[in-house]
Amino acid sequence: MDVNAMNERVTGVLKSRKLKIIVGGIILLLILLIANPFLTIPAGHRGVILNWGAVQKDVLPEGLAFRWPVYQQVVRADVRILVTQPDCDAVTKDQQVNHTKVAVNYHVIPSEASWIFQNVGIDYKDKLVSPKIQEIVKAITARYTALELISKREQIRNEMKDHLKEALHPYKIVVDDFSVVNFKWDVEFQKAIEAKQVAEQLAMKAQRDLERIKIEAEQKITQAKAEAESLRLQKENVTPYLIKLRQIEANIKAIEKWNGQLPRFSGGAVPFIDMKSLDEK
Repeated sequence: MDVNAMNERVTGVLKSRKLKIIVGGIILLLILLIANPFLTIPAGHRGVILNWGAVQKDVLPEGLAFRWPVYQQVVRADVRILVTQPDCDAVTKDQQVNHTKVAVNYHVIPSEASWIFQNVGIDYKDKLVSPKIQEIVKAITARYTALELISKREQIRNEMKDHLKEALHPYKIVVDDFSVVNFKWDVEFQKAIEAKQVAEQLAMKAQRDLERIKIEAEQKITQAKAEAESLRLQKENVTPYLIKLRQIEANIKAIEKWNGQLPRFSGGAVPFIDMKSLDEK
């Protein structure tokens, strides 16, 4: 066999191997594309890994992730803060029917997403969160009367929140906030509450009016006492000399106003001014 033939044979073998490698690479790429081993975990989520359906303890973080095709599956679990606003019907301590609407903010502990998926499931809101809210609202409402439920609203809200936290903590769920949106009552009881509020407002107004009248009366008494004291002081200061002085001042004013004509009278004596008294001291 000559050299040229050998070179051609070697070249053919290399080309054949290269072609096989290229074809194999293309086939592998197609398999990878079809199997889709890469996936994205959205923000606010974690990836729960299942190997042949068995839940693994570790979870995948946000971003691009890889899974082994065929035997490995990844389930996206929402770990963001979620809100639910259920309507709860309960009965108070004094047997009044109450319709309470609450708002609860909660989230799954991110590192425990695989645990809750394995033990509760993705639908943990319907299976766990909502029933616990209903249970706690009913239990705490039954401890208070209807009026206490209104007057101690903040205290009752805190109690409900603390009890819900305690109830959901073993299930790897955190309660971020709890609010009582509204209390509703039966029509008759609602009218009774409104009537009571009106009566309380009228009572407060009457009390304010009574206090105002009392203050005004005290002011008048104080004013009368001051006037009486002023008259008493004036009386103590009145002397015969002061009386004489006032008479003189009155006579002087009369003279200043006199026009030089004597008044006319139909009868009786002519009035006169005692000029002598003006010279006396």
